Amino acid sequence: MDWKGGRRSDNVEDRRDFSAAGAGAGLGLLLRLLPFLLQTKFGRGLLLVGVLGYFGLRFLGIDLLNLAAPTAVAPAQQKFSAQDQELVDFVSVVLANTEDTWTVLFQQMGRQYQKPKLVLFRNGVSSACGFAQSAMGPFYCPGDNKLYIDLSFYQDMKTKLGAPGDFAQAYVIAHEVGHHVQNLLGVAAKVNQLQQGKDKAAVNRLSVLQELQADCFAGIWGHYADKNFRMIEDGDLEEALNAASAIGDDNLQQQAGGRIRPEAFTHGTSKQRMEWFKRGMDTGDVKACNTFNTAR
Repeated sequence: MDWKGGRRSDNVEDRRDFSAAGAGAGLGLLLRLLPFLLQTKFGRGLLLVGVLGYFGLRFLGIDLLNLAAPTAVAPAQQKFSAQDQELVDFVSVVLANTEDTWTVLFQQMGRQYQKPKLVLFRNGVSSACGFAQSAMGPFYCPGDNKLYIDLSFYQDMKTKLGAPGDFAQAYVIAHEVGHHVQNLLGVAAKVNQLQQGKDKAAVNRLSVLQELQADCFAGIWGHYADKNFRMIEDGDLEEALNAASAIGDDNLQQQAGGRIRPEAFTHGTSKQRMEWFKRGMDTGDVKACNTFNTAR
């Protein structure tokens, strides 16, 4: 992938100097469970016990909120290699290229593209969607319009998933940007609405369609990265398709040693992920990415 020398984005937020401790996860989980706790007598009782316990500890001079806040490691303790810096440059160029691509596409749709922030972190990070650990992998949070990635994920792609290559790495960023595009177009809100009141299997099916569309949007970026910026080199498409295949639900379930359970799929099979990425790559057309209309 010919990326060196490309424009770098101003929207990269580097938090690698701070390593968040996992204690904040408990508070984030409590906040997410709050609506459900209030729905039952047992849940309200449990919440009451927690509140009384909290103020009891405050009376003793112990502040749980301070304990739950992610701790920060002093920047001087963090050391970054030349390889780390090259990865930062890489994601900055890829993000800038997605910005240029989607700005034009949104203009063609009569809309204005709002550029997302990309947050680099190590170990764990707090977002508007709660606390997340690196093991969750890269993610997009619609609550703050930010993409989050621990760059160590790229090493995992190579060693654990068998998906090396710079275009495979770029695909990961383009996929998360695809979720941002869905958020701006109102797709994410519509999916959330449709998921309300549905059983787990139905919720998962809608999640699969949303993820496959993000794959297709990633392919659209690849289409214009090749057409307008000549960034794509021989073998790059194969790298991206290999990455899409590696993170298919069926492949991940097999790697985990379990049986394949389609009802538990949340992102789509390897075949589906490859097909939708390639559809976006081949067409460069947002309308071709309507997974919801073509789903059977």
